[in-house]
Amino acid sequence: MDFGGGSGGDHDGSDPQRRKKRYHRHTAHQIQRLEAMFKECPHPDEKQRMELSHELGLAPRQIKFWFQNRRTQMKAQHERADNCALRAENDRIRCENIVIREALRNVICPSCGTVPSGEDSYFDEQKLRLENAHLKEELDRVSSIAAKYIGRPISQLPPVQPIHIASLDLTMSSLGAHGLAGPSLDLDLLPGSSSSVPHFPFQAVVFSEMDKSLMADIAANALDEFLRLAQTDEPLWMKSTSDGRDTLNLESYERMFPRASSHLKNPDVRVEASRESRVVIMNGLALIDMFMDSNKWAELFPTIVSAAKTIEVVSPGLLTSQNGSLQLMYEELQVLSPLLPTREFYILRYCQQIEQGLWAIADVSFDLSRYDQFASQSRSQRLPSGCLIQDLPNGYSKVTWVEHVEIEDKAPIHRLYRDLIYSSLAFGAGRWIATLERMCERIACLMVTGSSTRSLGGVIPSPDGKRSMMKLAQRMVNNFCGSISMSSSRQQRWTTLSGSSEVGVRVALHKSTDPGQPNGVVLSAATTIWLPISPQNVFNFFKDERTRAQWDVLSNGNAVQEVAHIANGSHPGNCISVLRAYNTSQNNMLILQESCIDLSGSLIVYCPVDLPAINLAMSGEDPSYIPLLPSGFTISPDGGPDPGDGASSSSAAAAGQGSTGRSGGSLMTVEFQILVSSLPSAKLNLESVTTVNNLISTTVHQIKAALNCPGS
Repeated sequence: MDFGGGSGGDHDGSDPQRRKKRYHRHTAHQIQRLEAMFKECPHPDEKQRMELSHELGLAPRQIKFWFQNRRTQMKAQHERADNCALRAENDRIRCENIVIREALRNVICPSCGTVPSGEDSYFDEQKLRLENAHLKEELDRVSSIAAKYIGRPISQLPPVQPIHIASLDLTMSSLGAHGLAGPSLDLDLLPGSSSSVPHFPFQAVVFSEMDKSLMADIAANALDEFLRLAQTDEPLWMKSTSDGRDTLNLESYERMFPRASSHLKNPDVRVEASRESRVVIMNGLALIDMFMDSNKWAELFPTIVSAAKTIEVVSPGLLTSQNGSLQLMYEELQVLSPLLPTREFYILRYCQQIEQGLWAIADVSFDLSRYDQFASQSRSQRLPSGCLIQDLPNGYSKVTWVEHVEIEDKAPIHRLYRDLIYSSLAFGAGRWIATLERMCERIACLMVTGSSTRSLGGVIPSPDGKRSMMKLAQRMVNNFCGSISMSSSRQQRWTTLSGSSEVGVRVALHKSTDPGQPNGVVLSAATTIWLPISPQNVFNFFKDERTRAQWDVLSNGNAVQEVAHIANGSHPGNCISVLRAYNTSQNNMLILQESCIDLSGSLIVYCPVDLPAINLAMSGEDPSYIPLLPSGFTISPDGGPDPGDGASSSSAAAAGQGSTGRSGGSLMTVEFQILVSSLPSAKLNLESVTTVNNLISTTVHQIKAALNCPGS
């Protein structure tokens, strides 16, 4: 077969005679030499293509297109072979499954000679039904591929519906009579699940070399586009007149990337694009190591990344610098509120050293659903995005972050978050870079000794003790962030209950088995409200020890004192505190709290911890087994214009809080976690739901009253 690459040359001319004249059929010698080179290196670099060009008398573009066409044909051959093997294996499994089902219908007990009846045979049948459903889905996928390549589909199995068996029935029809959630509240308790152990919506996939070559092509093109987005200013990026942020000029983008901008023609999706630069206190290699490790990536951005996992290491790159590293990853991104669903992407992450001291990490969406039927399908895509990292003296780096996504919202965005979402502040580059700057400061504080301004009982923690306390607080924050949003990877089902909040309360259950959580059934509940006060003032209110008794039910109305303090950032609000409430019967019970604030928002997370556990962490012991059940608050701007606090804020609230035309204020999310029962087989009762509902309602009412908000 002739792979004449000349026919795939430039198409920018409009004259058909001109294109016909450029067509070139390769000689037998040229094809033989190209085939030999393809066996050695199916993806030659520019230098190798130039050598072939001089040797064979072909243009470099002809060489490039010949290899592209040859890789495409090779991939099609592999897919046809795989399809034949899959069809044969599918037929074999189907026949085997039918034989097993017939055998189960006629099974005879060897002891009594009768047909056995009981729970085991029932579950065996359900297992077979589920297997048949999965086989049907696999057969449908293979059939569609076969129809593409051989022109006829495979005969399909009759549909078999899978039967889902709830592990614990928590239906409570009596709730409707008490005015909570309507006629029933149906919550599934997931055995063995935990808010800190996500379930990823995909299975192990084996990729061929042709698949990896395709991934390399996609990543290389994404890197080129990302570099131009990161390094080009006007007219591609324009400064916003309202806040000075970079705004993508869509007309210039269409002209610069005509193929990539085809998504702009789709009326059902919208585009979010943002760019931000900041200097952070971490060197480039350390940043790259954290970005290319999915676990470290999630730990670095706990308020944004609710789940992350590396699916495939396509290319490991250099060991020391990750140069050339290419990975297929899954990421789930969140806003810390129960009102917004998470965003899921399967991405290719590619790291490349551009020059000495300059690295680029590019992300782009990859369609995994064609390889894995369990991978979630979405029209939302991550367009070429990423960060440009430039080393600076004294361990600093300049990071330029670009976020570029096209989003198809499956449901209308809640009215409280419309301004924040549409302004690209919720998931934009500004939020990523502000969080990165704060987390880099937190990590740097680990290396600094003597930063504790107050100590517990006059004992200043050692460096190991400080590290242990920061590790304990970080686990508390991660647990809090992981249980607050509607995360599909954690398989939580939410149910809305009525309450004093205008948006209701979201409730979720899970059975905790982690060593770092109390064993038993944990109930978490969260709600979000709008406050006509700036985020900074709301944060100051929660940080003030003198006002804590106005909202904290743990203090029972008593004053609290900070008995230990560890700074973990340049802002005084970024710290870890140990608090003690006065005049309480529980003298051994303390409150561990971490607060953090940056330009994108703030949060205050706290939980009760007994004195021996705090002393254990202060001494430098491993705090992994200290049980934590955190609660707290997240505060973010509402995305509207900021007129300042005072009379203008009050008038804005009176005009109608939550409307898209409101003046600037705060979106505050409150979340509580309570241990319903220490017995794993416990059932949810009305008392537990009423308790957590009243807890949140009372807290919201007290906060509004303390802040003198209208409608409190």
